[in-house]
Amino acid sequence: MSPHGLPQNKDVKDLLDMLLGKDVVLAPGEPVTSEETPGPTTAVYVDDTNCLSAVVMMDMALTAYAGAAIGLVPAGGAQAALEEWSVPENLQNNAHEVLNVLAALLCDSTDVHQRLYETYTAHEALPGDVVAWSAQPSPRRDVAVEIKGYGTGRLSIVNALP
Repeated sequence: MSPHGLPQNKDVKDLLDMLLGKDVVLAPGEPVTSEETPGPTTAVYVDDTNCLSAVVMMDMALTAYAGAAIGLVPAGGAQAALEEWSVPENLQNNAHEVLNVLAALLCDSTDVHQRLYETYTAHEALPGDVVAWSAQPSPRRDVAVEIKGYGTGRLSIVNALP
C-alpha cells in the first residue's frame, strides 16, 4: 500500500510503458479538472459495495495519445483528433481500456478492491458526486505523461476512500 492510497509515479509509468509499448515519462503536472473545455475523459471506480472509491481523469491530449499508442494508431491520428477537438470512438475505447487496467494499480495502493464502474467522455455530463470528488485538492496525484513518439497529456488520480 502507498501513502494516501494513491499509486506511485513509478508504478504508473511502469504500467503505461508495458501497456502502451512505448517509453513513458512522468513529471509533476497541473490537475485535470472537470471544468476544462473540452472536458476530460473521466473514469469512476467503485469498491465491492459500489461506493465511489476513486476518480481518474485524462485530458483530451492524453486520451488521444494513449488511445492511439495502445491501438498502434500512428501519432497523426491522435494529432488529427486534437485539431478537431474530438476523440474518435476507436481512440476513446482504447483509452477506456487503459483506464480499466489502471484499476489494478488502485487496488495495489489500498487494501480495498476497486473496479472501473463507468467512463465518461469529454462531451458527457458528469454526476455531481464525481464533479465534487474530481475537484478535491487531496489526496490526489497530478502528472504530465509524455508518450514517446506521440505527445504529452495530463493525468489526475483522486482517492475517494475514507
